[in-house]
Amino acid sequence: MTNSDSPIIFWFRRDLRITDNPGFHAACATGRPVVPVFLHDEGVERLGAAPKFRLGLGLATFAAELERLGSALILRRGCALQALQSLVEETGAGAVWWSRGYDPVSVARDAGVKSWFKDNDVDARSFAGHLLFEPWNVKTGAGGYYKVYSPFWRAVCQQDVGPALPAPSRLAKPPHWPNSDALSSWHMDAQMNRAVPIVTRYQSPGEAAALAKLDLFISDRINNYKKNRDFPALDATSDLSEHFSLGELSPRIAWHRAQEAVRAGSAGAEHFLKELVWREFAYHLMFNSPHILDRNWRVEWDDFPWSADETNPDFVRWCRGQTGVPMVDAAMREMYVTGRMHNRARMISASYLTKHLMVHWKLGMDWFADCLTDWDPAANAMGWQWVAGSGPDAAPYFRVFNPETQAGKFDPDRAYIDRWIAQQQEHPTHTALEFFDAVPRSWGLNPGEEYPSPGISLDLGRKRALAAYSTAFPPRPDAKLA
Repeated sequence: MTNSDSPIIFWFRRDLRITDNPGFHAACATGRPVVPVFLHDEGVERLGAAPKFRLGLGLATFAAELERLGSALILRRGCALQALQSLVEETGAGAVWWSRGYDPVSVARDAGVKSWFKDNDVDARSFAGHLLFEPWNVKTGAGGYYKVYSPFWRAVCQQDVGPALPAPSRLAKPPHWPNSDALSSWHMDAQMNRAVPIVTRYQSPGEAAALAKLDLFISDRINNYKKNRDFPALDATSDLSEHFSLGELSPRIAWHRAQEAVRAGSAGAEHFLKELVWREFAYHLMFNSPHILDRNWRVEWDDFPWSADETNPDFVRWCRGQTGVPMVDAAMREMYVTGRMHNRARMISASYLTKHLMVHWKLGMDWFADCLTDWDPAANAMGWQWVAGSGPDAAPYFRVFNPETQAGKFDPDRAYIDRWIAQQQEHPTHTALEFFDAVPRSWGLNPGEEYPSPGISLDLGRKRALAAYSTAFPPRPDAKLA
Protein backbone atom coordinates (compact mmCIF):
# COMPACT_ATOMS: atom_id res chain seq x y z
CA MET A 1 0.00 0.00 0.00
CA THR A 2 1.45 3.40 -1.01
CA ASN A 3 1.05 6.62 0.91
CA SER A 4 -1.35 7.84 -1.79
CA ASP A 5 -3.95 5.20 -0.92
CA SER A 6 -3.04 4.30 2.66
CA PRO A 7 -5.35 5.27 5.53
CA ILE A 8 -5.27 8.69 7.11
CA ILE A 9 -5.42 8.83 10.89
CA PHE A 10 -7.41 11.89 11.88
CA TRP A 11 -6.63 12.83 15.45
CA PHE A 12 -9.62 14.60 16.99
CA ARG A 13 -9.08 16.91 19.94
CA ARG A 14 -11.22 20.00 20.70
CA ASP A 15 -13.04 19.65 17.37
CA LEU A 16 -15.72 17.03 18.00
CA ARG A 17 -17.87 17.74 14.98
CA ILE A 18 -18.46 16.61 11.40
CA THR A 19 -19.60 19.90 9.80
CA ASP A 20 -17.04 22.59 8.93
CA ASN A 21 -14.10 20.65 10.29
CA PRO A 22 -11.42 21.62 7.72
CA GLY A 23 -8.90 18.91 8.55
CA PHE A 24 -11.44 16.11 8.70
CA HIS A 25 -13.11 17.41 5.55
CA ALA A 26 -9.77 17.39 3.73
CA ALA A 27 -9.02 13.84 4.89
CA CYS A 28 -12.40 12.56 3.70
CA ALA A 29 -12.05 14.42 0.39
CA THR A 30 -8.97 12.37 -0.52
CA GLY A 31 -11.11 9.26 -0.86
CA ARG A 32 -8.62 7.38 1.28
CA PRO A 33 -9.72 5.39 4.34
CA VAL A 34 -9.98 7.60 7.41
CA VAL A 35 -9.39 6.34 10.94
CA PRO A 36 -10.91 8.80 13.46
CA VAL A 37 -8.94 8.75 16.72
CA PHE A 38 -9.19 10.42 20.11
CA LEU A 39 -6.35 10.12 22.62
CA HIS A 40 -6.60 10.27 26.38
CA ASP A 41 -3.15 11.81 26.56
CA GLU A 42 -1.29 14.04 28.99
CA GLY A 43 -3.55 17.00 28.24
CA VAL A 44 -6.74 15.08 29.00
CA GLU A 45 -5.18 13.66 32.15
CA ARG A 46 -4.64 17.18 33.49
CA LEU A 47 -8.24 18.31 32.98
CA GLY A 48 -10.30 19.28 35.98
CA ALA A 49 -13.23 17.19 37.17
CA ALA A 50 -16.06 18.95 35.33
CA PRO A 51 -14.29 19.52 31.97
CA LYS A 52 -13.17 15.88 31.90
CA PHE A 53 -16.69 14.71 32.70
CA ARG A 54 -18.17 16.89 29.94
CA LEU A 55 -15.53 15.67 27.50
CA GLY A 56 -16.64 12.12 28.23
CA LEU A 57 -20.23 13.02 27.35
CA GLY A 58 -19.04 14.72 24.17
CA LEU A 59 -16.96 11.73 23.12
CA ALA A 60 -19.86 9.33 23.62
CA THR A 61 -22.14 11.50 21.48
CA PHE A 62 -19.51 12.03 18.81
CA ALA A 63 -18.70 8.32 18.61
CA ALA A 64 -22.38 7.57 18.06
CA GLU A 65 -22.50 10.17 15.27
CA LEU A 66 -19.52 8.56 13.52
CA GLU A 67 -21.16 5.15 13.83
CA ARG A 68 -24.28 6.49 12.13
CA LEU A 69 -22.02 7.47 9.24
CA GLY A 70 -20.57 3.97 9.05
CA SER A 71 -17.32 4.93 10.76
CA ALA A 72 -15.93 4.57 14.28
CA LEU A 73 -14.01 6.56 16.88
CA ILE A 74 -10.88 4.75 18.04
CA LEU A 75 -9.93 5.52 21.64
CA ARG A 76 -6.43 5.07 22.99
CA ARG A 77 -4.81 6.13 26.24
CA GLY A 78 -1.24 7.21 26.81
CA CYS A 79 1.47 9.48 25.44
CA ALA A 80 0.21 11.05 22.22
CA LEU A 81 3.27 10.28 20.12
CA GLN A 82 3.52 6.69 21.28
CA ALA A 83 -0.20 6.05 20.79
CA LEU A 84 -0.08 7.49 17.28
CA GLN A 85 3.04 5.51 16.43
CA SER A 86 1.24 2.31 17.42
CA LEU A 87 -1.81 3.22 15.37
CA VAL A 88 0.29 3.97 12.29
CA GLU A 89 1.96 0.59 12.63
CA GLU A 90 -1.33 -1.24 13.17
CA THR A 91 -3.23 0.42 10.32
CA GLY A 92 -0.48 1.05 7.78
CA ALA A 93 -1.52 4.70 7.77
CA GLY A 94 0.58 7.02 5.67
CA ALA A 95 -0.71 10.22 7.25
CA VAL A 96 -1.62 11.67 10.64
CA TRP A 97 -3.68 14.87 10.47
CA TRP A 98 -5.28 17.01 13.18
CA SER A 99 -6.80 20.40 14.03
CA ARG A 100 -4.48 22.85 15.75
CA GLY A 101 -4.31 23.65 19.43
CA TYR A 102 -2.99 27.02 20.58
CA ASP A 103 -2.04 26.65 24.23
CA PRO A 104 1.69 26.19 24.89
CA VAL A 105 1.41 22.55 25.98
CA SER A 106 -0.48 21.59 22.81
CA VAL A 107 1.87 23.60 20.60
CA ALA A 108 4.93 21.84 22.04
CA ARG A 109 3.33 18.38 21.90
CA ASP A 110 2.11 18.82 18.33
CA ALA A 111 5.48 20.10 17.15
CA GLY A 112 7.13 16.98 18.52
CA VAL A 113 4.54 14.71 16.90
CA LYS A 114 4.84 16.45 13.54
CA SER A 115 8.64 16.38 13.60
CA TRP A 116 8.85 12.66 14.41
CA PHE A 117 6.40 11.57 11.73
CA LYS A 118 7.92 13.75 9.05
CA ASP A 119 11.34 12.34 9.87
CA ASN A 120 9.83 8.87 9.40
CA ASP A 121 8.12 9.54 6.07
CA VAL A 122 4.59 9.84 7.47
CA ASP A 123 2.56 12.81 6.24
CA ALA A 124 1.87 14.90 9.36
CA ARG A 125 -0.35 17.97 8.93
CA SER A 126 -2.22 20.38 11.15
CA PHE A 127 -5.27 22.39 10.11
CA ALA A 128 -7.21 25.41 11.31
CA GLY A 129 -10.66 24.85 12.73
CA HIS A 130 -10.98 25.99 16.35
CA LEU A 131 -10.89 29.74 15.59
CA LEU A 132 -12.09 32.26 13.03
CA PHE A 133 -8.60 33.71 12.60
CA GLU A 134 -5.24 32.07 13.18
CA PRO A 135 -3.48 34.05 15.94
CA TRP A 136 -0.39 34.77 13.87
CA ASN A 137 -2.43 36.21 11.00
CA VAL A 138 -3.83 39.17 12.96
CA LYS A 139 -1.11 41.79 13.46
CA THR A 140 -0.87 45.42 14.41
CA GLY A 141 0.46 47.99 11.98
CA ALA A 142 3.86 47.55 13.62
CA GLY A 143 3.75 43.79 13.08
CA GLY A 144 3.10 42.82 16.69
CA TYR A 145 0.07 41.35 18.40
CA TYR A 146 -2.93 43.23 19.75
CA LYS A 147 -3.07 43.88 23.49
CA VAL A 148 -6.38 45.79 23.54
CA TYR A 149 -9.68 44.37 22.38
CA SER A 150 -11.22 47.35 20.52
CA PRO A 151 -8.50 47.68 17.87
CA PHE A 152 -8.43 43.88 17.57
CA TRP A 153 -12.16 43.92 16.80
CA ARG A 154 -11.68 46.67 14.22
CA ALA A 155 -8.87 44.69 12.62
CA VAL A 156 -10.93 41.52 12.12
CA CYS A 157 -14.58 42.55 11.87
CA GLN A 158 -14.40 43.10 8.12
CA GLN A 159 -12.08 40.21 7.32
CA ASP A 160 -13.28 37.35 5.15
CA VAL A 161 -13.97 34.39 7.41
CA GLY A 162 -14.52 32.00 4.53
CA PRO A 163 -17.49 29.73 3.92
CA ALA A 164 -18.34 26.86 6.24
CA LEU A 165 -17.61 23.41 4.83
CA PRO A 166 -20.37 20.81 4.58
CA ALA A 167 -20.26 17.52 6.42
CA PRO A 168 -18.47 14.84 4.38
CA SER A 169 -20.89 12.75 2.36
CA ARG A 170 -18.68 9.69 2.49
CA LEU A 171 -16.24 8.22 5.00
CA ALA A 172 -14.11 5.47 3.50
CA LYS A 173 -13.33 2.66 5.95
CA PRO A 174 -9.86 1.24 6.56
CA PRO A 175 -9.17 -2.40 5.55
CA HIS A 176 -9.44 -3.29 9.23
CA TRP A 177 -10.25 -1.32 12.35
CA PRO A 178 -7.62 -1.17 15.08
CA ASN A 179 -8.58 -2.06 18.63
CA SER A 180 -10.15 0.66 20.72
CA ASP A 181 -10.46 1.29 24.45
CA ALA A 182 -13.96 1.29 25.87
CA LEU A 183 -14.88 4.85 26.84
CA SER A 184 -16.28 3.54 30.12
CA SER A 185 -12.80 2.26 31.05
CA TRP A 186 -11.56 5.86 31.14
CA HIS A 187 -13.92 6.77 34.01
CA MET A 188 -14.19 10.35 32.83
CA ASP A 189 -16.74 11.17 35.54
CA ALA A 190 -14.82 9.67 38.46
CA GLN A 191 -13.89 12.96 40.10
CA MET A 192 -17.46 14.27 39.98
CA ASN A 193 -18.59 11.85 42.68
CA ARG A 194 -22.28 12.18 43.55
CA ALA A 195 -22.75 15.28 41.38
CA VAL A 196 -22.83 13.20 38.18
CA PRO A 197 -26.61 12.64 37.84
CA ILE A 198 -27.38 16.24 38.76
CA VAL A 199 -24.88 17.99 36.49
CA THR A 200 -25.64 15.58 33.63
CA ARG A 201 -29.19 16.94 33.42
CA TYR A 202 -27.82 20.36 32.46
CA GLN A 203 -25.56 19.15 29.65
CA SER A 204 -26.48 18.85 25.99
CA PRO A 205 -23.47 17.26 24.29
CA GLY A 206 -22.91 17.00 20.57
CA GLU A 207 -23.00 18.85 17.31
CA ALA A 208 -26.73 18.31 16.70
CA ALA A 209 -27.58 19.92 20.06
CA ALA A 210 -25.22 22.80 19.31
CA LEU A 211 -26.79 23.52 15.93
CA ALA A 212 -30.28 23.34 17.45
CA LYS A 213 -29.27 25.86 20.14
CA LEU A 214 -27.81 28.15 17.50
CA ASP A 215 -31.05 27.99 15.51
CA LEU A 216 -33.06 28.86 18.62
CA PHE A 217 -30.76 31.73 19.52
CA ILE A 218 -30.84 33.25 16.04
CA SER A 219 -34.60 32.91 15.68
CA ASP A 220 -35.73 33.88 19.20
CA ARG A 221 -33.01 35.63 21.21
CA ILE A 222 -30.38 37.41 19.17
CA ASN A 223 -32.47 40.52 18.51
CA ASN A 224 -32.61 41.30 22.26
CA TYR A 225 -29.19 39.85 23.06
CA LYS A 226 -27.43 43.11 23.83
CA LYS A 227 -30.33 44.36 25.95
CA ASN A 228 -30.94 41.19 27.98
CA ARG A 229 -27.66 39.27 28.09
CA ASP A 230 -26.60 40.65 31.50
CA PHE A 231 -29.72 39.45 33.33
CA PRO A 232 -28.81 35.98 34.65
CA ALA A 233 -32.41 34.90 35.33
CA LEU A 234 -33.37 35.34 31.66
CA ASP A 235 -32.83 32.82 28.87
CA ALA A 236 -31.18 35.53 26.83
CA THR A 237 -27.77 34.14 25.86
CA SER A 238 -26.71 31.67 23.20
CA ASP A 239 -25.85 28.90 25.70
CA LEU A 240 -23.17 27.74 23.25
CA SER A 241 -20.09 27.92 25.47
CA GLU A 242 -19.96 24.17 26.20
CA HIS A 243 -20.02 23.49 22.46
CA PHE A 244 -17.35 26.01 21.52
CA SER A 245 -15.18 24.60 24.28
CA LEU A 246 -15.03 21.14 22.66
CA GLY A 247 -15.41 22.26 19.07
CA GLU A 248 -18.89 20.76 18.75
CA LEU A 249 -19.88 23.92 16.90
CA SER A 250 -17.79 25.66 14.28
CA PRO A 251 -17.22 29.34 15.07
CA ARG A 252 -17.54 30.03 11.33
CA ILE A 253 -21.09 28.70 11.28
CA ALA A 254 -21.99 30.91 14.24
CA TRP A 255 -20.28 33.90 12.61
CA HIS A 256 -22.15 33.53 9.32
CA ARG A 257 -25.50 33.01 11.03
CA ALA A 258 -24.96 36.16 13.10
CA GLN A 259 -23.91 38.10 9.99
CA GLU A 260 -27.18 37.07 8.37
CA ALA A 261 -29.00 38.44 11.41
CA VAL A 262 -27.09 41.73 11.10
CA ARG A 263 -28.17 42.05 7.49
CA ALA A 264 -31.76 41.29 8.55
CA GLY A 265 -31.66 44.23 10.95
CA SER A 266 -31.27 42.38 14.27
CA ALA A 267 -30.43 44.84 17.04
CA GLY A 268 -28.29 42.41 19.03
CA ALA A 269 -26.47 40.53 16.29
CA GLU A 270 -23.39 42.75 16.10
CA HIS A 271 -22.91 42.46 19.85
CA PHE A 272 -22.94 38.67 19.52
CA LEU A 273 -20.30 38.96 16.79
CA LYS A 274 -18.21 41.02 19.21
CA GLU A 275 -18.52 38.25 21.79
CA LEU A 276 -17.28 35.73 19.23
CA VAL A 277 -14.31 38.01 18.60
CA TRP A 278 -13.73 38.38 22.36
CA ARG A 279 -13.14 34.61 22.34
CA GLU A 280 -10.75 35.07 19.43
CA PHE A 281 -8.95 37.80 21.35
CA ALA A 282 -8.45 35.44 24.28
CA TYR A 283 -6.75 32.91 22.00
CA HIS A 284 -4.76 35.65 20.28
CA LEU A 285 -3.36 36.66 23.68
CA MET A 286 -2.77 33.11 24.86
CA PHE A 287 -0.81 32.21 21.75
CA ASN A 288 1.26 35.39 21.69
CA SER A 289 1.74 35.78 25.46
CA PRO A 290 1.25 32.30 26.94
CA HIS A 291 2.22 33.41 30.43
CA ILE A 292 -1.35 34.72 30.73
CA LEU A 293 -2.31 31.16 31.71
CA ASP A 294 -0.38 31.06 34.97
CA ARG A 295 1.24 34.43 35.71
CA ASN A 296 0.18 38.05 35.86
CA TRP A 297 -0.06 39.31 32.30
CA ARG A 298 1.09 42.70 33.59
CA VAL A 299 4.34 42.04 35.44
CA GLU A 300 3.85 45.13 37.61
CA TRP A 301 1.22 43.11 39.50
CA ASP A 302 3.69 40.45 40.64
CA ASP A 303 4.12 42.05 44.06
CA PHE A 304 0.45 42.82 44.66
CA PRO A 305 -0.55 41.47 48.12
CA TRP A 306 -3.15 38.89 47.15
CA SER A 307 -3.57 35.84 49.35
CA ALA A 308 -2.45 32.68 47.57
CA ASP A 309 -3.37 30.37 50.46
CA GLU A 310 -5.84 27.66 49.37
CA THR A 311 -6.79 27.09 53.01
CA ASN A 312 -7.76 30.74 53.50
CA PRO A 313 -11.27 30.57 55.06
CA ASP A 314 -12.48 33.36 52.77
CA PHE A 315 -11.47 31.33 49.72
CA VAL A 316 -13.00 28.13 51.07
CA ARG A 317 -16.33 29.87 51.77
CA TRP A 318 -16.27 31.41 48.29
CA CYS A 319 -15.70 27.99 46.67
CA ARG A 320 -18.60 26.53 48.60
CA GLY A 321 -21.08 29.33 47.93
CA GLN A 322 -21.08 30.32 51.60
CA THR A 323 -19.82 33.93 51.50
CA GLY A 324 -23.07 35.39 52.84
CA VAL A 325 -23.34 37.61 49.75
CA PRO A 326 -26.38 36.28 47.85
CA MET A 327 -25.37 37.24 44.31
CA VAL A 328 -21.95 35.67 44.73
CA ASP A 329 -23.26 32.53 46.40
CA ALA A 330 -25.96 32.10 43.76
CA ALA A 331 -23.29 32.19 41.07
CA MET A 332 -21.10 29.61 42.78
CA ARG A 333 -24.05 27.31 43.46
CA GLU A 334 -25.24 27.58 39.86
CA MET A 335 -21.81 26.37 38.77
CA TYR A 336 -21.84 23.42 41.13
CA VAL A 337 -25.27 22.27 39.94
CA THR A 338 -25.08 23.00 36.21
CA GLY A 339 -21.35 23.09 35.43
CA ARG A 340 -21.77 26.59 34.03
CA MET A 341 -22.23 30.13 35.28
CA HIS A 342 -23.83 33.17 33.68
CA ASN A 343 -21.20 35.60 32.40
CA ARG A 344 -22.38 38.55 34.49
CA ALA A 345 -22.34 36.29 37.55
CA ARG A 346 -18.78 35.21 36.66
CA MET A 347 -17.62 38.81 36.71
CA ILE A 348 -19.35 39.53 40.02
CA SER A 349 -18.04 36.43 41.77
CA ALA A 350 -14.52 36.91 40.41
CA SER A 351 -14.45 40.57 41.41
CA TYR A 352 -15.63 39.71 44.92
CA LEU A 353 -12.87 37.10 45.33
CA THR A 354 -9.99 39.16 43.98
CA LYS A 355 -11.04 42.55 45.33
CA HIS A 356 -13.30 42.33 48.37
CA LEU A 357 -11.53 39.21 49.66
CA MET A 358 -8.09 40.02 48.19
CA VAL A 359 -7.55 36.41 47.06
CA HIS A 360 -5.25 35.71 44.10
CA TRP A 361 -7.02 35.37 40.76
CA LYS A 362 -5.15 32.15 40.02
CA LEU A 363 -6.92 30.34 42.85
CA GLY A 364 -10.27 31.36 41.42
CA MET A 365 -9.20 30.48 37.88
CA ASP A 366 -8.07 27.02 38.98
CA TRP A 367 -11.36 26.46 40.84
CA PHE A 368 -13.32 27.36 37.73
CA ALA A 369 -11.06 25.03 35.72
CA ASP A 370 -12.17 22.21 38.00
CA CYS A 371 -15.88 23.07 38.12
CA LEU A 372 -16.87 24.40 34.68
CA THR A 373 -18.14 22.01 32.04
CA ASP A 374 -17.60 24.78 29.47
CA TRP A 375 -14.03 25.42 30.64
CA ASP A 376 -11.83 27.02 28.01
CA PRO A 377 -8.17 27.70 28.82
CA ALA A 378 -7.86 31.02 27.00
CA ALA A 379 -11.22 32.50 27.99
CA ASN A 380 -10.89 31.42 31.62
CA ALA A 381 -7.43 32.95 32.03
CA MET A 382 -8.22 36.20 30.24
CA GLY A 383 -11.53 36.60 32.06
CA TRP A 384 -9.96 36.21 35.47
CA GLN A 385 -7.07 38.55 34.74
CA TRP A 386 -9.42 41.12 33.21
CA VAL A 387 -11.54 41.20 36.34
CA ALA A 388 -8.56 41.12 38.71
CA GLY A 389 -6.89 44.02 36.91
CA SER A 390 -3.66 42.21 36.09
CA GLY A 391 -4.59 41.39 32.51
CA PRO A 392 -5.06 43.09 29.16
CA ASP A 393 -7.83 45.57 28.58
CA ALA A 394 -8.40 45.73 32.35
CA ALA A 395 -8.56 49.50 32.82
CA PRO A 396 -9.75 50.77 35.16
CA TYR A 397 -8.06 48.07 37.24
CA PHE A 398 -9.49 49.62 40.41
CA ARG A 399 -13.10 48.90 39.38
CA VAL A 400 -14.76 46.99 42.23
CA PHE A 401 -18.13 45.46 41.46
CA ASN A 402 -20.59 45.84 44.33
CA PRO A 403 -22.54 42.54 44.40
CA GLU A 404 -25.58 44.16 46.00
CA THR A 405 -25.68 46.97 43.44
CA GLN A 406 -25.18 44.44 40.65
CA ALA A 407 -28.01 42.30 42.00
CA GLY A 408 -30.31 45.31 42.19
CA LYS A 409 -29.55 46.18 38.60
CA PHE A 410 -29.46 42.75 36.96
CA ASP A 411 -31.60 40.62 39.30
CA PRO A 412 -34.09 43.17 40.69
CA ASP A 413 -36.78 40.62 41.61
CA ARG A 414 -34.25 38.09 42.99
CA ALA A 415 -35.29 35.48 40.44
CA TYR A 416 -31.69 34.37 39.93
CA ILE A 417 -30.79 34.45 43.62
CA ASP A 418 -33.91 32.50 44.57
CA ARG A 419 -33.20 29.95 41.86
CA TRP A 420 -29.97 28.97 43.58
CA ILE A 421 -30.14 29.87 47.29
CA ALA A 422 -32.44 27.73 49.40
CA GLN A 423 -31.91 29.15 52.88
CA GLN A 424 -33.61 32.47 52.22
CA GLN A 425 -36.87 30.93 51.00
CA GLU A 426 -39.82 29.32 52.76
CA HIS A 427 -40.33 27.03 49.77
CA PRO A 428 -36.96 26.62 48.04
CA THR A 429 -36.78 25.89 44.34
CA HIS A 430 -35.65 22.44 43.25
CA THR A 431 -32.58 24.00 41.66
CA ALA A 432 -31.58 25.57 44.96
CA LEU A 433 -31.99 22.23 46.73
CA GLU A 434 -29.98 20.39 44.08
CA PHE A 435 -26.88 22.22 45.26
CA PHE A 436 -26.93 20.30 48.54
CA ASP A 437 -27.25 16.99 46.69
CA ALA A 438 -24.36 17.83 44.36
CA VAL A 439 -21.70 19.07 46.76
CA PRO A 440 -19.36 16.67 48.60
CA ARG A 441 -20.81 15.27 51.80
CA SER A 442 -17.59 16.26 53.53
CA TRP A 443 -18.65 19.91 53.25
CA GLY A 444 -21.44 19.18 55.74
CA LEU A 445 -23.97 21.52 54.11
CA ASN A 446 -27.73 21.20 54.32
CA PRO A 447 -30.62 23.50 53.31
CA GLY A 448 -31.90 23.72 56.87
CA GLU A 449 -28.89 25.72 57.98
CA GLU A 450 -29.12 29.43 58.58
CA TYR A 451 -27.76 31.45 55.70
CA PRO A 452 -24.23 32.64 56.62
CA SER A 453 -23.29 36.22 57.39
CA PRO A 454 -20.62 37.91 55.24
CA GLY A 455 -17.07 37.49 56.48
CA ILE A 456 -16.37 41.13 55.60
CA SER A 457 -18.74 43.97 54.83
CA LEU A 458 -18.91 45.07 51.22
CA ASP A 459 -17.90 48.59 52.16
CA LEU A 460 -14.89 47.48 54.19
CA GLY A 461 -13.80 45.03 51.52
CA ARG A 462 -13.98 47.73 48.85
CA LYS A 463 -12.02 50.19 50.95
CA ARG A 464 -9.36 47.58 51.71
CA ALA A 465 -8.96 46.80 47.99
CA LEU A 466 -8.74 50.48 47.00
CA ALA A 467 -6.15 51.08 49.73
CA ALA A 468 -4.06 48.21 48.37
CA TYR A 469 -4.31 49.65 44.85
CA SER A 470 -3.30 53.11 46.07
CA THR A 471 -0.21 51.66 47.75
CA ALA A 472 0.79 49.42 44.86
CA PHE A 473 -0.17 51.83 42.08
CA PRO A 474 -0.35 55.50 43.11
CA PRO A 475 -3.52 56.92 41.54
CA ARG A 476 -3.44 59.10 38.48
CA PRO A 477 -4.85 62.61 38.84
CA ASP A 478 -7.72 61.76 36.50
CA ALA A 479 -8.65 58.46 38.17
CA LYS A 480 -12.32 57.91 38.98
CA LEU A 481 -13.14 55.34 41.60
CA ALA A 482 -15.87 52.84 40.61
